[in-house]
Amino acid sequence: MLKHWREMKAQHRDAILFYRVGDFYEMFNEDAELAAKILDIALTSRGDGVPLAGVPVKAAADYLRQLVGAGHRVAICEQVEDPKLARGLVRREVVETVTPGALLQEGWVAGSRNNWIVAWQRGSGAAGQSAHLGVACIDLSTGEFVLETFPEDGVQEVLSRLSPAEIVIPHSDAAPPPRSPAVQPLTTHREPGEFDPDLARDDLARRFEVATLDGLGMDAGDGAAIGAAGALLRYLNELQPAGLPHLARPRVRRNDAYLWVDEMTRRNLELVEPLRAGAQGCTLLETIDATLTPMGARLLRHWVLSPLRDAAAIDIRLDAVEVMVRDARGRARLREALDGMRDIERLAGRSAAGRATPRELGSIRETLQRLPDVAGALSELSGFALAGNRACKALTAAAEELDLLADLTTELADGLAERLPVSLGDGEVIRSGYDPELDELRALRDGGRQYIAALQQRERARTGIPSLKVGFNKVFGYYLEITHTHAARVPSDYERRQTLATAERYVTPELKEYEAKVLGAEERIGAREGELFGALRGAVGRAIGQIQHTARILATLDVWSALGERAVEGRYVRPVITEDFDLMLRECRHPVVERMMARESFIPNTVRFTEAERVALVTGPNMAGKSTVLRQIGLNVVLAQLGSFVPAEEATIGVVDRLFTRVGASDNLIEGQSTFMVEMSETSAILHNATARSLVLLDEIGRGTSTYDGVAIAWAVTEHLHDRVGCKTMFATHYHELMQLPERLQHARNYNVAVREAGDTVVFLHRLEPGGTDRSYGIHVAQLAGLPREVVLRARDVLGTLEGEHRMVPGPPPAGARDPGQLVLFSDPQQPDPMVEELKSLDVNTLTPLEALNRLADFKRRAADRT
Repeated sequence: MLKHWREMKAQHRDAILFYRVGDFYEMFNEDAELAAKILDIALTSRGDGVPLAGVPVKAAADYLRQLVGAGHRVAICEQVEDPKLARGLVRREVVETVTPGALLQEGWVAGSRNNWIVAWQRGSGAAGQSAHLGVACIDLSTGEFVLETFPEDGVQEVLSRLSPAEIVIPHSDAAPPPRSPAVQPLTTHREPGEFDPDLARDDLARRFEVATLDGLGMDAGDGAAIGAAGALLRYLNELQPAGLPHLARPRVRRNDAYLWVDEMTRRNLELVEPLRAGAQGCTLLETIDATLTPMGARLLRHWVLSPLRDAAAIDIRLDAVEVMVRDARGRARLREALDGMRDIERLAGRSAAGRATPRELGSIRETLQRLPDVAGALSELSGFALAGNRACKALTAAAEELDLLADLTTELADGLAERLPVSLGDGEVIRSGYDPELDELRALRDGGRQYIAALQQRERARTGIPSLKVGFNKVFGYYLEITHTHAARVPSDYERRQTLATAERYVTPELKEYEAKVLGAEERIGAREGELFGALRGAVGRAIGQIQHTARILATLDVWSALGERAVEGRYVRPVITEDFDLMLRECRHPVVERMMARESFIPNTVRFTEAERVALVTGPNMAGKSTVLRQIGLNVVLAQLGSFVPAEEATIGVVDRLFTRVGASDNLIEGQSTFMVEMSETSAILHNATARSLVLLDEIGRGTSTYDGVAIAWAVTEHLHDRVGCKTMFATHYHELMQLPERLQHARNYNVAVREAGDTVVFLHRLEPGGTDRSYGIHVAQLAGLPREVVLRARDVLGTLEGEHRMVPGPPPAGARDPGQLVLFSDPQQPDPMVEELKSLDVNTLTPLEALNRLADFKRRAADRT
C-alpha cells in the first residue's frame, strides 16, 4: 500500500494526498506532518517510523475545506472497487484534486459571488500595437467561461474586479503581487507549451463543436486569451478527471463595452469591499442589493464591477427597471415568485458532474416548479408600456426566452420522493409508483417486516413468555430475545445466537428465512434506487444548457426587480443617458451615506459639467463634505451606467468611458512606497490613461510633500487635465493658491463647500456653492476633535504669525512695503483681506460686550503682527 501511495504522490507532488483506507483518508510522511499542523489532529507513526495522520471519510468535507482555505491542493485517492471483491490490494485512483479555484462542493463558496480561476499569458503586439494580456476565466461552480484581452498594465484591474481564488500562468511568467490584502490567489505554474494558441483553437473548436472560433465571437486579436483558455481547460481536466460537462460556451468580454474602473477607484468608492476591513453596510453593493436569489446577487455584483459604456445598452436596462418602479403590484408579485428560489445554476452543475445529493435534486425540482409563477408575473410586467407607449423590449424578450423546463420538472416531480434524505441510503429517495420493480421490492421488504412483527405475538402465545421480543442489529440481524428468568420455557427449535448479561438471543429457521428475504430486498432496493436516482440526475445534467439559460434570465429579473425596489425606497430617479459630454446631477445624494443616516439630515448638492465648465476646483474646510461630494458623483455615475436609477432630483449622464478617483492617503510598505509615492503613482496612472470622455475626481493631490511642492504639482496636474486631456474633473483641495487657476484656464471654475462661523466655532452647511474660499478652518476641526484648549490657542497664535509673515494666500505686498517672506508663486491683486472679510461677517447685534472686547483685542494683535 505504501508503495502505491508513493506512486500516487509522485504524480501529485504539489498536493496533499488523501489516501482512502477503509473508513479513513490517511496521509503519510510530509503530508501527514503538514495536515496535522493545519487541522490540529494527532500525528502518529507506523511501526517503521512513517508519520501518519488520518481523518474520517464522513467528516472529510470539513477537513478539506480547512486545507483548501489555507491555500493547499488536496488530491483525493479513492477506492474504486468493492473491497469485498478485491483480490490483494484494493484498486485506488485519484478521482479529484481540490484547489481554491476548483470547488464544486456545496456551501464552500459564497452564493453572492463567483469563484474564479484565471489563466493568463502575455501576447506580443502586432506592428504598431503594444503588448497585451490574454485572460481566460472559469467559475467551476457555475460553469461560466469568459475570455478577455486588455493592455498589459491592466493586471491589477482584473485581479481586483474578479478576485480570483487561483491564477494559472506559464513557468516563465511571474504573478504580480496583489494590491489588496483581500486578494491572495493561489498561483499555479504550467508549461509554456500548454498556452499555445493554435493548439487551443483546435481543442476549443472540438469541445464546443464549431468549425472555427469565429462563431464564439473570437477574432485574430484574441490569440493570447485563446492560448490561456487552452491551458486552463487542460489544467481543470487534470483536476476533474470525470470531465467538465457543465462548462458553458465561452463569452468574450470586450473592454470597450464597459466603464473602466481601476482598482484604485473601486477601492476608494467602496463599490463592493469596504475600506475598513469588517465594516458592514458601507459599500455600494450592500446598499442596492435587494436581490432574492444567489444568481441575482452574483449578477448584480458583476454589474457593479462592470458598468456599461453604450448608451443604448444602458437604456435597455433602465427600461426594465422603470417598469418595475411603475408597477408596484407586478413587482411585488414577481419578487414573491423569485423569493426562496435555490441556486439552480450551481445545483445543476453539480448534477451534471454527478455530485448532486437527493436533497439538492429536490431543490432543483422545487425551483423548477415555481417557474410558471415567474412566467405569470413576467407576462403582466412585459405587457406594461413605457412612456410614449414604448414596450419594454428587455422584459418582452425575457418572457419569450424563459424556458419552463416542463418535461424535466414533471420527471423530477414524478420520480423524487416528497421528503428526501441527505444522501442515498439514508431513506427513500424514489417516489412510490414511479418504478414497478422498486415497488415490488419494497412490498417484499415491507411484507417481511410485517410478518416478523407479527411473529413476536405468535411466539409469545406459543411459548407463554410475555416478555419475548423480536429485535435487529447490523451484526446479528433479526433475533428473538428472552430473559434468563424464562430460560426454561425456550422451545427446542430455538437456536442460540448471542448471550447477554440478562438475556439470551435466539433465531429460528422461519426467522432466518424471512430475514434473508428482507435483507436481500433492502440490498436490491438500495441498488435500484441508486440506478433511478442516477438517471434523474443524468436528466438534469443533459438539460444543463437550458437550466443555465433559465438561471441567467431569473438572475436578470431578480436584479431588475431589486433595483426597482431600491429606487422606490430611496426616491431615485431615472437618469437621462446620452453620448454627449455634459453631466448634470441636480440635488444628488450619496446612496450609501443617506441610508446610514436620517434622510432629512443629508444635504443634497447640484453638480454640472459641460464643455465650457469641465474643471471644478472645490475648496472648503475639513469635515465640510468635499470627499463626500466627490464620491457621490462617482457612485451616481456607476449606478447610472450599470442600469440603475440614481439618488437625485434629476440626472443627465453623458456616458463616461473611464472613471478615476484619487481620495485618501495610503502607503505600500511591501513595495517600499511612501504615502506620497503611492499618491503620485496613482496620479500618474490617471494622467496617462484618462481620455476626453473620462471623469476624474481628485482629493488633495500634492499634500504628501512640502506646501510649495504640493501647490506646484497640483497646479501642473490641473493644467494638464484641462489643457491636454479635456475631461470632466473635480479637484478638492486646501491649496487656496489654486483658486487663481480659473483666471487663466478658460474651462475651470471655483466652488466651495459652505460653512458659517459662530464665535470660535464653525457650522458645516455641506452645500456646494460657486466661488472659492480662503480658509480651511483646520484649527476649528482640531478643537472639535478634542485637542487640549491650550494647544488650540497656541495653534491660533502660530497661524496668525505664519499668515502675517509668509502670506500663505498670495497677493502683492502693500505699496512701499518690503516683502519679509519667500517670494510667492502667484499674485492676485483681487484677493480680499482676510481681516476685512472677517469684520464684514461679524454680527455686532449678537455680540456680548466681553466677546466684542476679545475680538477687538484679537484684531489689534493680528494687525501688530503684520507690521
